[in-house]
Amino acid sequence: MSPPDVRSQSDYGHANGWDHDFPVSDPGDAPGYVGAVAYCGRPVITDTAELRRRAPDVAILGIPFDDRVSYRPGARFGPRAIRQATSTGGGHSLALDVEPFRILDVVDAGDADIVPAWPERGHAVAFQRVLEVMSSGAVPMILGGDHSISWPVVSAVAQTIAPRRVGMIHFDAHADTADDENGVRAGHGTPMRRLIESGAMDGRALVQIGLRGYWPPPAVFEWMRGQGMRWHLMREVEERGIDAVVDDAIIEVLQHADMVYLSIDIDVVDPGMAPGTGTPEPGGLLTRELLRAVRRIASSVPICGMDVMEVAPPYDHAEVTAMVAHRCVLETISGMAARKVAADRVRLPESGTTAGVRNEQIPVSIGGRG
Repeated sequence: MSPPDVRSQSDYGHANGWDHDFPVSDPGDAPGYVGAVAYCGRPVITDTAELRRRAPDVAILGIPFDDRVSYRPGARFGPRAIRQATSTGGGHSLALDVEPFRILDVVDAGDADIVPAWPERGHAVAFQRVLEVMSSGAVPMILGGDHSISWPVVSAVAQTIAPRRVGMIHFDAHADTADDENGVRAGHGTPMRRLIESGAMDGRALVQIGLRGYWPPPAVFEWMRGQGMRWHLMREVEERGIDAVVDDAIIEVLQHADMVYLSIDIDVVDPGMAPGTGTPEPGGLLTRELLRAVRRIASSVPICGMDVMEVAPPYDHAEVTAMVAHRCVLETISGMAARKVAADRVRLPESGTTAGVRNEQIPVSIGGRG
């Protein structure tokens, strides 16, 4: 004897009001905790050929690598945490009054193929993957990972945009200009020195903001001075304010660079607001100061790439550090969108010259839709 047809006796969907047609949510409108993990719910495109066909303006790339840290590990978990730490889809920037994802095509290019305990491979893979992403014309935005990977990443950027010169505005509690760390020359405290020594970047085009604490020693500062580097200690930010310091940094970097790479070590923020990092340093920037600075830079200069590094979720609390990092990327994208809108409103003189037009209003593309 066959079992009774339950549906003939009860219709639970109808009885409980579950049989109605409801509107289907657009993936872009879904809450941040729904669906696959992608930055702001952007399309995930990991295939290089597909990236080239689409030619996006910006590509988010995770590099989950922390084999070169000198203190607390954990930044390998940063890319996933940064992608997850959002309650917004980034639809409308109130600070800049732009809808960034309507102006710029932004995709998530996934993570580089990193394996643990093979740091030389990790750096090589980071370099190669950034070259692949940039072959699509996209501006790479890197989710780290420890800061050692800025050496291969920025080298790839410099190689791609040549003969244009790459400069850097670097937010960090530490200068990252050591010659070595316990004999290791590719650690997270050495990338800026390696970039200069390798020729990927002119030392005069590297400007640092937020340095504080008890490192580096005078001998390292003497080396930095010899390379023409400029730096703004946290003390200067306290005395003059973040806007004045950032404005000086923009002027300084553009004296020796055509495009700007923005590098952010999350420990530039006071650990009271960003505890999830491997080398916390008390007395740093407020979150709002950093986000304001990022907007100010990205809306004023041609950005050729950016990274946000050293987010270590094991030491985070309530995702606050990951949220700061997530927002740094979003503020950069919004600033780039605002700059593009401003440039679209500029009517160049018929002679083809740029006389009377502010330099930062004219976008410098590395490809794609820029």
